[in-house]
Amino acid sequence: SLFMELLERQFPIDSPEAYLKLKTPTDYAESLSIHVNSLNRSVKEITGKTTTQQITARIIREANALLKHTDWNVSEIAYGLGFEEPAYFTNYFKKQTGYTPNALRSNLV
Repeated sequence: SLFMELLERQFPIDSPEAYLKLKTPTDYAESLSIHVNSLNRSVKEITGKTTTQQITARIIREANALLKHTDWNVSEIAYGLGFEEPAYFTNYFKKQTGYTPNALRSNLV
């Protein structure tokens, strides 16, 4: 539950200058002062999903909200969600959802 609290505390991203500070299971484990294997085991036992799956799902939920409810460009959203390159974000989003950020924004899906 501490992991989920920490994950949720990073959201919402409320300005293009804000960004995710914790992006990987290791980041969360260090922040919680536990070994990453302990975190992964606990999260999997409690939720049935891996730590990475939980982080990914939350990032995609936030990306959807930002794409639908802000006028930020895809680059600003990408940087806010912790991606160093907008292309990485576009590929990540498409892999997770099956469509591009621009397709979602254009109501093509």
